[in-house]
Amino acid sequence: MDALKPARGRLASWFVLGSNDYFVPRPLNYFAYFRRNRRHRRAAGGRARDLIAQLTADGWVDLTNSLRETAIDGLDIELLGLDDAHIQWHDLRVAPRRTERFGMAVMHSPDSAPETAALGYDLLFAGHTHGGQVCLPLVGALVTNCSMPRRLVAGLIRMGPAILHTSRGLGTSKYAPFRFCCRPEATILRLTRRPTATDPALH
Repeated sequence: MDALKPARGRLASWFVLGSNDYFVPRPLNYFAYFRRNRRHRRAAGGRARDLIAQLTADGWVDLTNSLRETAIDGLDIELLGLDDAHIQWHDLRVAPRRTERFGMAVMHSPDSAPETAALGYDLLFAGHTHGGQVCLPLVGALVTNCSMPRRLVAGLIRMGPAILHTSRGLGTSKYAPFRFCCRPEATILRLTRRPTATDPALH
């Protein structure tokens, strides 16, 4: 919580959780990440309820599997939040668009990004991949830990008319506390309103 306080937004702060918030990490054979159909193992529950309570008490809004309308600095937004698709806790039943507002989606894993983009959302935010965490020169990420291709492991990605940003994030697994050719990141995206025919400058 202390680390997140400087990141609190002036106008709004939103969040969804991921598997490492829900469950206590366990040691894993690194080569297991290369298996296509890796089975999820049983894990002890973490302190997600405490984390949610502390975040919301500090002004963050929990978007887990919800759709809402809001406005930020004059921009009308239809805002979707999805739980972690990596552990199949996301609920796409809440995702269909209801308005013509700017569509923004926040999700832990980019696994649910293709469906969300197909539903007409304009800007998608995801994490989970750690950017591959271990990358090789000329090769890039070795694994993504999700269904996304390795070349789409992080950064700004065009998905039809939508834009997905997958952050490499700041952290690592406690059992793999290292990165290689994959710097940690906290990203700032600056959005600029697209000019319209009614803008005074165009007349």
